[in-house]
Formats: sequence, C-alpha cells, structure tokens
Amino acid sequence: MAGLTHFDGKGDAHMVDVSDKPVTDRVAVAEGYVKMARETFDIIAEGRAKKGDVLSVARLAGIMGAKKTPELIPLCHPLPVTKVAVDLTLDADLPGVRIEGTVKTSGQTGVEMEALTAVGTAALTVYDMAKAVDKAMEIGGIRVILKDGGKSGRYEAS
Repeated sequence: MAGLTHFDGKGDAHMVDVSDKPVTDRVAVAEGYVKMARETFDIIAEGRAKKGDVLSVARLAGIMGAKKTPELIPLCHPLPVTKVAVDLTLDADLPGVRIEGTVKTSGQTGVEMEALTAVGTAALTVYDMAKAVDKAMEIGGIRVILKDGGKSGRYEAS
C-alpha cells in the first residue's frame, strides 16, 4: 500500500490527518461529458425537455454535489468551499454536453474530489432529465485537468 495515503501500515482504510499541513489557497478543475443521440441533443439545445431547462438544473446539481462531497466519499475531509462553478456547453460534434467544474478553497487539503463530484453530479442530472427520450446516453471522460495549491504544487493534464 506504499504511496496510497488512505491506508495505514496494516492496510486498513483511514482518513488522512491533515492537521499539520498549512492552510493554502487551492483550486481544482475537472471535466467530463454526456454523449447522446442527435435528437436528444436537439431537444436540450432547443429547450424542449419535458423536465425543464436541462443545463440550468444540471449546473445547480453540480454545485450542490460539490458541497456534499464529504457525505458521499467516505474519507473526504469536509472543507470550507469558497467557490464552485459548473459550466455546461452544448457540443454538436459529440453530440452532447461538455461539463467543467471548478472548486476553490483555502484549506489544508485539496478540492479535486469536489470538482470531480460536481462534474459527475451534473452529468448524472443531464442523464436523469433526458433519459425518457434516450436511455443510451454515455457519461465519460471525467477527470481532473487542473489542481493547484498545497505541498504537491500544480498539476495540469496533458
């Protein structure tokens, strides 16, 4: 289990002690997508979804998801999240919705999990709102593309 911080010397899962870490400004950005049939894309783009404005509801869901991350991921620390932004962009070439989540904090540990949860929750909400017309939608590509702050410094996906 060397290198995996959520396991102790015996291999048991535990919450990492961050009490000795300095408080620093931290940011994480994650991305993902929901790929769908062209007809589903058109319904969302034209605002014809029966459940309402898909992108606005998914944006709010993503923000709420980021704030609930420590309730969903067992070993995540509750953090004072200072900003959550979720951007959903229609992409006709996919066809589907591209999602980007940005989370900021000043704390002792990073907000990668919050950014990932924001994107995942937004993607699941797009699926929920359009599943009546397209059960074959695909959620994918969820990953951290930027992380900055803390001891490990800056990471940018290639």
